[in-house]
Amino acid sequence: MLELIVYTLLISLVINIIMKKFQLPTIIGYIITGTIIAYTFHYHNTLHSDELKEIAEFGVVFLMFTIGLELSFSHLKHLRNEVFIAGSAQILMTATVVYLLAFYLIGLDQKVSAVIALAIALSSTAIVLKTFNDTGEINRRYGQRSLGILIMQDIAVIPILLFLSFLTTEGTSVVDVILETIIDGVILVTLLVLIGKYLLNPFFTQITKTHSDELFVGSILFIAIGSSFLAHELGFSYSLGAFIAGMLISETRFKYQAEADLIPFRDLLLGIFFISVGMQINFEIIFEHLGTIVVLLIAILILKFLIIYAVIRINENRRTSIITALSLIQVGEFSLAILELARSNSLIGPPYGQIMIVTIVISMVMTPIILKNLNKIADKCKQDDESSEEKVYQSIDDLKGHVVIIGYGEFGREVSKALREVGTPYMFLENNIHRFNNAITNNELAVYGNAIRKEVLKSTYLKEAEYIIVGIDDPHKLRQACESINKIFDKTRIIVKVHSSREKKYIEDMNLGYIIIENDLIGKSVAGIVTDQTHLELHSI
Repeated sequence: MLELIVYTLLISLVINIIMKKFQLPTIIGYIITGTIIAYTFHYHNTLHSDELKEIAEFGVVFLMFTIGLELSFSHLKHLRNEVFIAGSAQILMTATVVYLLAFYLIGLDQKVSAVIALAIALSSTAIVLKTFNDTGEINRRYGQRSLGILIMQDIAVIPILLFLSFLTTEGTSVVDVILETIIDGVILVTLLVLIGKYLLNPFFTQITKTHSDELFVGSILFIAIGSSFLAHELGFSYSLGAFIAGMLISETRFKYQAEADLIPFRDLLLGIFFISVGMQINFEIIFEHLGTIVVLLIAILILKFLIIYAVIRINENRRTSIITALSLIQVGEFSLAILELARSNSLIGPPYGQIMIVTIVISMVMTPIILKNLNKIADKCKQDDESSEEKVYQSIDDLKGHVVIIGYGEFGREVSKALREVGTPYMFLENNIHRFNNAITNNELAVYGNAIRKEVLKSTYLKEAEYIIVGIDDPHKLRQACESINKIFDKTRIIVKVHSSREKKYIEDMNLGYIIIENDLIGKSVAGIVTDQTHLELHSI
């Protein structure tokens, strides 16, 4: 196992370095790594092990948790049309058309047709949302519409799995199963909402008072994994529980720091997920059924594009509809889970199952390339109402030309007072819970989080800011914060306050715009008083 881990890391690093040289997403590199590992270590026979599936699935779990962090209940209300209307319509229309074609045109068995139809109706949450999150397109109009449909697809996994259980169990009352599911759903949501409303804020407040980063990270992992476990115990998917927990935390002041701390775990586990997807590529099946796979793949892509385009086009411009449809034409990771469950319950057998798996994986491999070129493809189409496409949804009031102040200490408060007098907008970023609470109490616009985290910095709309002012007393943390800021912000507009020339040496090699030495200013002020004889005479009188 250790040898396997070492080779997997080595291969993924080498391949992704090559991918980046061609400006291709790392997702493709992970999938290729999985295929190489599967054939090098003859790992195809252990693809369906519970351990591998569960580890890989938690990449999607953490992805859904971070998506939940971006979706407060007010935001979900904003997306109600995309989730409940467009999402439901897309699933029902796609599944119905595929079932009719498979059963009546191709002549497949009724149960096989149903399984294939439900699998094809779903798209890849992991690939689309990760890509959109990385590029910032999640806030575009097409990003929001894609997000809404994907949320509905994830919710739909529950009734789909119930439907598969109906097909495999004899003599079970449908009413009893539905009633049990509704009761379990009410219990799950009620428990998580009560915990979120009454326990989350006090819990996180006590954690932050310890000033321990590892305890905060541990608490986030506990909530994400614990909510997933609770959902799974009640018969739902892991990702649904994590998604609800993320939405609850999004209502608290700790959402940005929680997201920043969880992202490394999410990206690592998503890498494992995509490696497991690559392991399922079987070239023998591809060569044996190449014609069938190519025709099936093209048919799926065209069918899903037309249906999603038609659903979105009802109340959206052409460009947004095209990009949204292109974003969701692939078949997703939950489809692989549906096919695996159907295979284990003898609902679908060879060669249909393997052909579908290979087709799904190829569609997922194609997706990052399509997503990378969305706008280029859409630009070839008529761009009616293009200006509306560029609108961005933001969860807080738009900020532009403002000043970001790191730290709500005495220095930060004095700076804000001066900015307020001249009418310059500003906001604070504070990592101390007591000072953050004081800022909120004083009606200041503030975000809780660590300035070292790039994701937290982005929450201050740093790219739209005019200046950022850093006043961190710890030289080591000051250096880390400046390095993070320097990666995403113009260094000529970074203002740093340090106590002494010795502290300046920690950051002077970074060539920042302004470094203000507090002791120098005080020294010059004192020297000015001493040398001002008139002032001294007046003072003595």
